[in-house]
Amino acid sequence: MRIFGKVRHRPSASWRQATDRAFTLIGDGRYEDAGALLTRAADMEPWLSESWFNLALLHKFRHDWEQARAAGLRAVALLDRETGAPDWWNVGIAATALQDWPLARRAWQAYGLRVPGDGSPAGEPVGMELGSAAVRLSPEGEAEVVWGRRLDPARMEVLSIPLPSSGRRWGEVVLHDGVPHGERVTAAGPAFPVFDEIELWAPSPVPTWVVLLEAATEADRDALERLAADAGFAAEDWSSSVRLLCRTCSESRMPSDEGDGEHLDPHDHSEPGHPGPLGHRTAGSGSLWVPERECGIAAPAALVRGLLDGWVADSPDTREWRDLEEVC
Repeated sequence: MRIFGKVRHRPSASWRQATDRAFTLIGDGRYEDAGALLTRAADMEPWLSESWFNLALLHKFRHDWEQARAAGLRAVALLDRETGAPDWWNVGIAATALQDWPLARRAWQAYGLRVPGDGSPAGEPVGMELGSAAVRLSPEGEAEVVWGRRLDPARMEVLSIPLPSSGRRWGEVVLHDGVPHGERVTAAGPAFPVFDEIELWAPSPVPTWVVLLEAATEADRDALERLAADAGFAAEDWSSSVRLLCRTCSESRMPSDEGDGEHLDPHDHSEPGHPGPLGHRTAGSGSLWVPERECGIAAPAALVRGLLDGWVADSPDTREWRDLEEVC
């Protein structure tokens, strides 16, 4: 249908009923039925950007990126404002999923973000300097919040070592949604948003291992983490970095470095020495040190045992490891 104007008007009652019913079905996971209703709504009001925005949103939920891009472009063509519209953000996510970098750059710029000019216009957006954030892996399942580095507005590189239940690895890049669900506040004061993962964008070849350590002091534990980092990989003391949160707490504004030792944080549902699987804190110390630590290591098979042996050799009286197992 050719549209000769963009005169805005209130959508019809039938459009509103179909749209409301569609989002109820989306909430129930009935995407096919919702899609039929949203398509009908778009046929009723094809000149409304909301008609196409809603379809783009549905296709995003379904990870149908070609359709999400097409509907998103229909939506932005009908916008009556220049910047800041969420329609452009959805286009940016779809374009990033498809590695359509010229469109992704155009979408972020149209939203109002600065995209540095270095690099090829046909290449990935680089240099946006969005900093650190947290991402909730498997948000509809056994969700786990991990720390990462934002590569652009829709992608994050995972810097924590996820637990094996997430199916994710250190160094992977995940596509994430644009609206944060919660915040993590560090001891230094800054608050970091928590975004929901949409899907895996780039896998990591580095396997995840779990190992039991005997570390007499925190300094012994820290030495292993530094040793792994110096080798270009990672180690994380899951016994102190992981805590169990309910969904309501996880999606709220939470301190990121409490919950070990005394229960200073009423939202922390773990117990000392028995952490849960849902959130990684930043480095912090508690009042109680238990020498036996469960540690995650992200390193190649050819390196991991040598890394641990080297760690013990530096202080054999205070360090020991056992029960190394590849878990992801």
